Amino acid sequence: MSFVPDLHILAAYTAAAFVLIFTPGPDMTFFIGQTLAAGRARGFAAMLGVSAGLVVHSLAAAFGLSALLAASATAFAALKIAGVAYLIWLASQMLRQGSAFTLTTTSVEAQPLSRVFLLGFGINLLNPKIILFFLTFLPQFVSVSDPHAGAKLMFLGLYFIALGIPTCAVLILAAARFTAAIRRSPRAMRVIDYLFAGLMGAFAVRLLLARAD
Repeated sequence: MSFVPDLHILAAYTAAAFVLIFTPGPDMTFFIGQTLAAGRARGFAAMLGVSAGLVVHSLAAAFGLSALLAASATAFAALKIAGVAYLIWLASQMLRQGSAFTLTTTSVEAQPLSRVFLLGFGINLLNPKIILFFLTFLPQFVSVSDPHAGAKLMFLGLYFIALGIPTCAVLILAAARFTAAIRRSPRAMRVIDYLFAGLMGAFAVRLLLARAD
């Protein structure tokens, strides 16, 4: 299938995606927090809202990057190179500040699941860092000269969500144990931080050393 990347590229993307999914941030904080405070139904509603936001980000990034590639392969290549600085910045921020994962388990006001869904959707959709991340992350796995680059960008964006939903569902089902393990072992969080920073740094080095497409 022309829209599916080569196996070695897909394997690298899958490994990178799992590191990113397990890296705590505002989205994970929200749906895990909802789970601990008000039950799994609220957690799943929050997670699905976050996932809906990711669908929008993925489609916007894929269409936008496809349009940029169609207009100018040089501009698309320049965007990939510009991503080096952003990826290095993300890596340095993770090493300096650590994962953004602070939970409060106090009781929360009863809300319909639809409202929790919309809250999750809004938290994700209004996060400008996610827009920048998708614009710099997805192009690393597509060649400028690939005639099927647009379809592959779309596939990669939706594939990221397909990996994230079942993974996050497991985190919700094991929310209490997950958070207890984090609190018992802060070093585990630092391992995730270093994995994330190393991943972003590796992409940056790969771009710097790569030959022009």
